[in-house]
Formats: sequence, C-alpha cells, structure tokens
Amino acid sequence: MGKVFCCILGQLSMLQEKIDHLERLLAENNEIISNIRDSVINLSESVEDGTKNSKGNFSHGAGSPLLPSKHSSLSVDPGDCLFASQSGSQSSDVQMLDVYSLIPFDNPDGGVWKQGFDITYNPDEWDTQPLQVFVVPHSHNDPGVKPRSGWAIDPFGHSPTMAYLLKRAGFSHMLIQRVHYAVKKHFALHKTLEFFWRQNWDLGSVTDIFCHMMPFYSYDIPHTCGPDPKICCQFDFKRLPGGRYGCPWGVPPETIYPGNLQNRAEMLLDQYRKKSKLFRTRVVLAPLGDDFRYTERTEWDHQFKNYQLLFDYMNSHSQYNVKVQFGTLSDYFDALEKEASANSRNSQSTFPVLSGDFFTYADRDDHYWSGYFTSRPFYKRMDRILESHLRAAEILYYFALKQAKQYKINKFLSSSHYVMLTEARRNLGLFQHHDAITGTAKDWVVVDYGTRLFHSLMNLKKIIGHSALLLILKDKRLYDSYSSDTFLEMVKQARSSVVSVWVSSSAAQVSSASGKPVEIQMSAVWDTANSVSQTAYEISFLAEMPPMGLKVYKILETSSSSPHLAKYDLYNGNIANEGIFNMNNIKSAQEAITLENSFIKLRFGQSGLMEEMINKGDGKSLEVRVQFSWYGTTSKKDKSGAYLFLPDGEAKVRTDAGSRVEGQSVEISNIVDIRKEHNYEIAMRISSSINSQNRFYTDLNGYQIQPRLTMSKLPLQANVYPMTTMAYIQDAEHRLSLLSAQSLGVSSLKSGQIEVIMDRRLMQDDNRGLEQGVHDNKITANLFRILLEKRSVANMEEDQKAVSHPSLLSHITSSFLNHPVFPMTEKVPVPTLQLLAEFSPLMSPLPCDIHLVNLRTIQSKVDGQHSSEAALILHRKGFDCRFSGRGAGLQCSTTRGKILVQKLFSKFTVVSIIPSSLSLMHSPLDARNISEINLSPMEISTFRIHLR
Repeated sequence: MGKVFCCILGQLSMLQEKIDHLERLLAENNEIISNIRDSVINLSESVEDGTKNSKGNFSHGAGSPLLPSKHSSLSVDPGDCLFASQSGSQSSDVQMLDVYSLIPFDNPDGGVWKQGFDITYNPDEWDTQPLQVFVVPHSHNDPGVKPRSGWAIDPFGHSPTMAYLLKRAGFSHMLIQRVHYAVKKHFALHKTLEFFWRQNWDLGSVTDIFCHMMPFYSYDIPHTCGPDPKICCQFDFKRLPGGRYGCPWGVPPETIYPGNLQNRAEMLLDQYRKKSKLFRTRVVLAPLGDDFRYTERTEWDHQFKNYQLLFDYMNSHSQYNVKVQFGTLSDYFDALEKEASANSRNSQSTFPVLSGDFFTYADRDDHYWSGYFTSRPFYKRMDRILESHLRAAEILYYFALKQAKQYKINKFLSSSHYVMLTEARRNLGLFQHHDAITGTAKDWVVVDYGTRLFHSLMNLKKIIGHSALLLILKDKRLYDSYSSDTFLEMVKQARSSVVSVWVSSSAAQVSSASGKPVEIQMSAVWDTANSVSQTAYEISFLAEMPPMGLKVYKILETSSSSPHLAKYDLYNGNIANEGIFNMNNIKSAQEAITLENSFIKLRFGQSGLMEEMINKGDGKSLEVRVQFSWYGTTSKKDKSGAYLFLPDGEAKVRTDAGSRVEGQSVEISNIVDIRKEHNYEIAMRISSSINSQNRFYTDLNGYQIQPRLTMSKLPLQANVYPMTTMAYIQDAEHRLSLLSAQSLGVSSLKSGQIEVIMDRRLMQDDNRGLEQGVHDNKITANLFRILLEKRSVANMEEDQKAVSHPSLLSHITSSFLNHPVFPMTEKVPVPTLQLLAEFSPLMSPLPCDIHLVNLRTIQSKVDGQHSSEAALILHRKGFDCRFSGRGAGLQCSTTRGKILVQKLFSKFTVVSIIPSSLSLMHSPLDARNISEINLSPMEISTFRIHLR
C-alpha cells in the first residue's frame, strides 16, 4: 500500500512539472491549465483519502493512467491538449481552402477542351525520354484480389477521410475523378493533378497517400485519352457503325486496317501527348471504359484487336518515342514511381503535398451536386440506425460467443446468428454505394435497398436479444428455455441515460434487478395532435449503464405505483383533461414559454419555436432562433433533381416544431412530411448572435472537421456542404454546434446562421443518369441536438487555420445521438427467470477520447462460420480543450491514447492482441502480441484479438 501511495505521489509530482512547463508554453490557455489543476487537486484528494480505487490503473514509472478510474469525473491529461493546438501548423504545398480563394470560377470556353485550355507541345520533347502510356480497361469499378490502388471515379466529390482509410488499409495509391471543373483546370495549369494527399491535422507525413486526379469532364472513353472528346470517341470501338452506341460529336470510330493505321495511330498519339503535358512525368494513364462495359465478348474483341494494332504500330516506329501497352492501375503507379525516383532523390520532391477536400462538386456551369447531400433522408436515417444496431450486435455477439463456448451452449453456437450478422454487414456495406445512401437510385432499386436494410435491422434485434439474454442469465444452461429480456446499452463510457418505454397501465413501477424502486416520470402518449391515448403511457427513468454493457430493470404493475405525472401547458390549444393528466390550456402566453434543466434554460416565442438559450452557470443569454424555410427550383431549363440543387433564390420562411432539453444540449426532433409538395425543399435554420462572419465548420464522414468559407463569388448551391454528424459556427466567445443523427446538406449563408436541408421533393430528372425525379418521399423523423459551448480561450488568428476539432463534450453528445440506448422488453414468467443485475465487460470505462468502433467476430477460413478471433477497431478522437468540461458529468478521463491490455476486460482474458491493417487484409512485418495499446490522436487502428 505504501509503495502504491509513493508511486502515485511521484506521478503527481511529475504531472505538476508538466503543468508548469505547459504554463510557459501556453500562457494564454488559462482555462485549460485551470481544468488540469482541478484534475490534479481531485486526484491528490483521492490519494489522501486512500488508494483503494487506483489499484491497477497506473503503470509503474510512466506517470500516465492506462485506464481511467471507475469513479472519476472528466479529467484531461495535459498532453492530450497539445494536439489540437498544434494541428494545422504543418503547411502543405496545396491547401484547398486557398485554392478556392484563388480560383475566379469564371468558366470561359476552352476550345476542344471546353472546361480547360488549348494544349501545345514540341514533337521532339520525347527524344531523350520516351512517353509511356498505360491503357487500363475498366467497367466502372473492377475489384482486385488484394488491391493496392484505390479507384473512385464516380463518388460525387471526394473526402480526405477516404484517403486516410485507404492508407490505413494498406493501399499505396488512389485515383479520383469527380472534382469541380474549375479546380481541375487550376490543377492542370500548375501540373498538380498528381499529389500526396495529407490530412489537415497531420503533424508529419504519416498519412500521405499518392493520388491521381483525372483531368477531364468524365471517366468515359471520349474524356480519357486526351483533351478532345470528338477524337477520343473515335477510339471507343464499341461505338463502331452498326452498333447500339454512336459518338455525339458526329464522327464515328473506324475499324483499324493497314490503310488507316498510320493516320489513326498519330491521331491517338497526339491526344496522349497533350494529356501528358498536364502532368510532371512522361508516364500517361489512359482509362478505357465506362458503366456496364465489357459485358459481351464482341466488345472485348473489338477493343483489344483494334488497340493492339495501334500499339504495335506506335511501338515499332522509333520516331514516335512512345511505348503503349494495356495494364492495370497499379502498373501505371509502379511505372510512375520508378520514373519519379530516377528523376529525383525521392518522389516527394517531384509531387506536391495537398491537404483539404473536394466538395462541393460541379461538373458544368452552376450545376452543383449539393442536392444529394439530403435526397431521400428517410433512408439516410435508416442507414444510421442499422449502423448502430450492427455495432451493438457485433460486440454483444462476440462476448456471448465466448460464454457459449465456455458453457457449451450448443443452441447458441449452432444458431444462424453469424450468418445473419454477415448478411447485415453486407447489406449495410452495399448501401454505402455512391448511388444508394446518396438517394440517387431508381425507385425500385431504393425499395430493394430499403427491404434489405429493414430485413437486417429485424435480424440484428434478434441477435442483440439472444446475445444479451445469454450474457445476463445467472444459469447459462437455461438459455434454451427463454427469449431475451433486458434493457441494453452499448457505449464506450459509463453513462446515465434517460430510457423511455411504453406501458399499458398507469400503475407501472420500475425497480432495479435487486428490487430497489426507481423514480419514474409518466407521460401521455398522443394519438393525434389533440387527443391522448387511454390505453398507452410512456414511462421514463434514469438508467445507470455500465460501459459496453447491459443493465436489467423490472417493470411491474402495482397499486403502490407513484410516478411523477407529466404536466402539460398547452399554448393556443383546447384539450380537455383526459385520464390522469392535467391539461392546462393557455390561450395566449403573457410570459415567455421556457424549458430548463440544471445546465440551460430555453425561451420560446409564441409560435413555439426556440428564440434564446441561457447558460445557468453564468446567467448569460444568447439569441438562438429556430425557423423553418423552403426552397423552390429555378425557372431555367435545368432544374433541381436527385443530384443537383438549383434553387429559385433565397429560402422563404415558414413556421412550425418540437424540442426538449437533455444534459447540456437541446434535442430537436422534426417530423417532416412533404409528400404533397411539388419542387419543394424544406430546411431548418438556426440564427444566432454569434459573429461567425463567412466561416463555418462541417464534419467529413463523422471522422474529422473541415473549415468552410461561404463565398459570395459562388452561387447559393455551391455554399452547401455535406454534414454527416455535425456542423458548427463560432466567434471569440461561443461555439454553436448542430449535431445530427443523419447525413444532410448544410450551409451558413449569413453570419450566425446554420441551415440544414431536411428533405426535398423534385418532380423532374436533372439529367445525370437517374432518368426520374425524387417523389417517393416518406414521413421522416429528423433528429438533432443543439450544443452551445463557451470558449474559454479564443485565438482568432488560430481560427484561420485549415483544421478544427470538436470539444470532448461535443464528441460524446454526438455519440449519444448516434449510438443510443437499446431498451428491450419482454414478458417473463416471474420468478423462474434468474437474471444478473448487469453485464459489465470492461474493468473501467474507455478513455473519453477513445471510441470503440467495433468488436467484430472474424470469419473462419474453413466453413464461413465464426472463428475465435475478433477485429477490435479503436478510434482516438482529436478534441479541442478550450471548452470548459466542468460539470459535464462525463465519467471518464484521457490517457494519452494508452490502454493496458490486461486491464481492459473484466469478464474475459485476452489470449492475444495483434496489430493489423484497418481491413485485416495485411499484417505489419513486425506484427506481434502486444501488452499495451497506444493510439495517436485521430488514429483508427484494428487489432486481431482473441478473448477467452
């Protein structure tokens, strides 16, 4: 005991020294230092009170807790605050925010290359070093066995998150196509179409991946051999006269024969040479394909035989100084790398480093593809719900599988659960397609996607139920006799959550597994806007959940029930008292309508919409108005459709909505129904007094934050960006975040505003291949949270950086929104079923900044069933410390990304844990069993784990 006590005091001394050093480095960050000091004082007091809670939580000599104390509130390791303050200090050669500021977006006619410029060359340029051309046949997207190169020719804009994921999955190169035509022209002029793509937050070069951007309008054959589509189309031999396809430019291909061989070869070579002038090496990529190509033998024959004659002719005539061949994408990148290395000491000096993203995409004129950010939001929400259920099912299934093997529960081991899990993974994966989750598929295809998602959702609920039952049973052998019965929660940290369920009696009582009564609130279930159900009631209570675990509560009908009945003040309504609830009808509000909890107070206007948020900590208020608005579509020939957003000017304001306060955020649920509207897009606008000017922030893929600039030189639709999980605005004093439970389009068209488009109904096709409008709208529940945070230290110069991070509170609030409580209820024969009070698999909560992405059972190589291993996928989130975390109620700490493996699980023993590539396809050369997990900020890592 004495040694542990001395060790902890020694660590406190080291921590104090670090704080002193930080104070010298970060003199302006007084609030951060204050928070850290509070943490140290709290820790000192806990040591003086005794060391019983710290056993196993500290490594010897390291001075850093490897798992937070079970009972500690939020405390941040000072080292964890340095990352956000240093992020963005590394400069890239090309920063996309700067590129957008530079480009005039004037779109002059470029000649044969309409969106570019005239390309010239000297015929003797290749005398000393021949041109190398790789012609790569493709059919939109071709799979590889173990691919090394990414191929993304049809996603509508490109995110650096994809570059990061490919790099972590073991890819070395990638190719992209759909980038704004003005950006392509700018890059072509500066020969920056090939670059090392680096994450904005990377302090070094560890995230760099080599990227090739295709320079022209499309990925089809007319737009890939060179700048002139009229000529390139003549070398698509599927379009030979007599076939189903022709060339829109009026000149068809010719079958190659000795009489035209020289002329045709020189025409094609001229295009290859012109294309090469846009790049920094003598290696040229010429994709040869399109959607739905190479499905018939005749096309293979036509393309191969004609091209081979052209290749042989060019290669055999030395005056052309060219070597042309068929190849793969990786063949091209290998040759490129070889030449770059020969020309300089390393390829890093040949190619620039780029940071940023490629949204919002436009393929021509003012046709910005910002409509699909919102199209078919019902399915975007369904996707997120399936995702959270799949994660919960995966984690619980692996734990249950371990216990089923231990106790030889054959019914579980022989079940179809793993087959259903695999199918759910595939259905969710299928829906990530760039014409699925985007909402840009035909109606009948959408129905098929929806059916698959719903089928898997039902199966996952069964897997969660059966796994939970096995884990919560006292006597595992009774598994065969019962179906599931628990309240379930799947989160990385312990948390108190409000759980709501419907019951059939007003005499309901909730108790813990041990029989201890739990306080409940009983609310009305509304049949319509004006009538209350007499047969159903909603009960809500605070559930104390273990991290990644299960908790059992019992609901009984008893005459001794004494719930807190919800009281209703109904403004501008007239509903008589019905049943047990008191309905107070108020004709017109004399005083402000308010909602409040211990953290914040909200004030609403006469329309029922929020107008003001008041921080109860300091009593200061901020104007935060919620409004609803709508857009029509332009009167021009080209109108909004599934892909494009082409509005008829600024939004028109309308009124109506519902919100509630939970924790430090405001939850907003909007039931959107625009099924009877025509060419109509509905938005929620949040207006505040925050002086954000033209700068706002959106997330990319729920992984990182990208700063945005609203630009007056761009049309309205160009200033709309994708929001997967959050967007925020800020000034020197506040940050206002909108957290979302579904992907939607978002903008900040005026200072202090966030506007999110919630649904869109368009009656016409927008001529991008869908061949229909979007009018299969469904009633959709959009779910959000608004979080207002006080900035403790603001450096406005630092706000100009190309990187930003959410606060820890924002991260965790978003996690609550996207990974909610799963309550499961079942009638059970009492008292025969003996359940554990809870299932708590972790020794302590995971650190606040580490998210368990998944614990996914790995498939056996033998029979396609489960193996004994799982993929443990962890993400360490980057966060900004300049927000007060006091009173946040977070029962976790940060640990500089360190987790001691043997202190992770309480119910299981870790047999082995071995690092792997993100997708498990590759193992590092030095892969070995580890005893400590160590993650850098922002890092996502996969480990092969074997539990017993």
